[in-house]
Amino acid sequence: MTQHDPFQGRRDFLRASGALGLAAMMPGAVHAARSDAGLASPGDAGAASGTPVPSRAPLAPQPFRRLPAGAIRPAGWLRRQLEIQASGLGGHLDETWADVGPDSGWLGGSGESWERGPYFLDGLLPLAWQLDSAPLKAKAQRFIDWTLEHPWPNGMFGPRSNDDWWPRMVMLKVLTQYHELSGDARVIPLMTNYFAYQLGALPARPLRDWGRSRWQDELLSVLWLYERTGDPRLLQLAALLHRQGFDWQAMFADFPFRQKVDVAALKAKGGGDDVFMKDLGQRVHGVNIAMSIKSSPVWSLVSGSARDRDAVHHQLRMLDTWHGLPNGMFSADEHLAGRNPSQGTELCTVVETMFSLEVALAITGDPALADRLETIAYNALPGTFTDDMWAHQYDQEPNQVESSLHRRPWTSNGPEANLFGLEPHFGCCTANFHQGWPKLVQSLWMATADGGIAAMVYAPCTVQTVVQGVPLRIEQSTDYPFRSHVEIVLHPARPATFALKLRIPGWASGSTLSVNGHAQASERAGRFVTLQREWRPGDTISLGFASAPTMVPGFNDSVSVRDGALVFALPIAESWIKWRQRGLTADWQVYPASRWNMGLPENAVFRRTEQPVGPVPFSRHQPPVTLSVEGRAVASWKAEEGAADPVPRRPQAEASDAPQMLTLLPYAAPKLRITAFPLLAPGSDAHPRDDHVG
Repeated sequence: MTQHDPFQGRRDFLRASGALGLAAMMPGAVHAARSDAGLASPGDAGAASGTPVPSRAPLAPQPFRRLPAGAIRPAGWLRRQLEIQASGLGGHLDETWADVGPDSGWLGGSGESWERGPYFLDGLLPLAWQLDSAPLKAKAQRFIDWTLEHPWPNGMFGPRSNDDWWPRMVMLKVLTQYHELSGDARVIPLMTNYFAYQLGALPARPLRDWGRSRWQDELLSVLWLYERTGDPRLLQLAALLHRQGFDWQAMFADFPFRQKVDVAALKAKGGGDDVFMKDLGQRVHGVNIAMSIKSSPVWSLVSGSARDRDAVHHQLRMLDTWHGLPNGMFSADEHLAGRNPSQGTELCTVVETMFSLEVALAITGDPALADRLETIAYNALPGTFTDDMWAHQYDQEPNQVESSLHRRPWTSNGPEANLFGLEPHFGCCTANFHQGWPKLVQSLWMATADGGIAAMVYAPCTVQTVVQGVPLRIEQSTDYPFRSHVEIVLHPARPATFALKLRIPGWASGSTLSVNGHAQASERAGRFVTLQREWRPGDTISLGFASAPTMVPGFNDSVSVRDGALVFALPIAESWIKWRQRGLTADWQVYPASRWNMGLPENAVFRRTEQPVGPVPFSRHQPPVTLSVEGRAVASWKAEEGAADPVPRRPQAEASDAPQMLTLLPYAAPKLRITAFPLLAPGSDAHPRDDHVG
């Protein structure tokens, strides 16, 4: 999402959307069929009980179903993280940023009327309910009430200054969550009327630009409504969205983008399919690709095709192979940019990749997607925020040696892109980052197809649901990912027999499992272990995973360091300089104050040290875990324009540079860091010394 992409006209749209007025409305209202508010009852039951609405034929069955919004609440360190978000920009953005302030078009005002209000709500809404915060609920409710109380006569909804399909796709996701939380009977009629209008309007006014690239996000809401109403027109609309939307599966089947993409240069060069080239910026846009990760699995619910369902794995392999980074993400600053860890990733891309993985995990049942989700959530997501979440980056770099007003190695983004601030480079991430943590909470546990319950992603939480007709409360206590032990206590209202599935992470070299102190057989890494039994109030499950620090090969024979779900990085001493005040927050440049160009030997030995998880879970000042390892300086590895040069391949350490003890921190803790280290040439092995860096 960029103001520098000449092929999308984004800024032109933003300027125009506030001034078009009623002239943008389509003439000839399409009258939607009447929708009985009583159809909300299945959703009401789900909201009250924490059980998902069952799948409805002919939609394909899926192995897991996400629980309704509100069924899972954060606890422990995760609740503290969400409280930090609520105390920062997440809870106060409307007080300091006009785009979601009282003049927002999504409140009936003349201000920004496109995607930013819906983006903001897509995270604010679940955050408010997960923290049971009355002030945050009231903020969200104002937007919700205006939207529900001001539909257009023809079935359209939202600000009348534009009729673009795309921002409504985001607001539909908001409304589905809101209905699950509240059972508000106004939601289903509005969605029914809108989809009926859209079904009639799309043939003459088809999807384009952002809507064409992001059709699968609306398909989620269409299928959500179909499961509650059974309206056959919704399946017609689903097919139309698929037909008009961009075919991501076909693009990745023969993936053409195998190096850093300079859109302007490729456009100037010409060649290829005219339509494809016209939309080239859309095809290689990181956020579009992040959203597209769920496109094939979601469409498989309609098509019933295993090929569609499984296409996500090939798509992820292509991204890893040609653009993968050590933090679990792919480079996109903001177009695909290769594997150099000095390239960046847009924050919108991070949170949208997480959401796509959460959706795809339920549909495919593949635990490897949960492994990837944890890597991103526990590294890339917090790594792009200040500790207090009052400032964020647009682009983060795994090898980030400076955050300043330099051009850097990206092709389309500007010099503000990796500053920490209110809206560095462009404001889409300011509006959209809010969904990251709350939607992770919503995906920690899922219902199983056989009527059981499954632990998908590990973090401290409580769950309130119904299993086999029995109300069930689950308490999960853990300091995961900083520790490898998880304790789960079940509180069924009465004894109940059901299957409980527990994911064994793919990185686990071993696992231990017990129920009420009695050892149980576990499973291989990368699979689910199933416990089928009668569960009684107070039954306690203890689960532990074995891991060891591991060097993972990467770009130019570099290595990154992982231990469990955490990626580790060398912290660089940081000098923070305020660039400008931005209302309640500020924009910051960060300069390095220590040496960063270090390499690791092939025979590196790591020592792990643990401390209590502090009030700021990912803080560099009180890190919950550190790794110590010996390394040596690589004098030939330098920086230009505030960015580290590509990692040198197998450099020889300078003989004059003695070995040093390095202290590595979890990736998200330092804001200046080295994550991909050059692997030193043979003969450069370190030897014990007392020097210490980190």
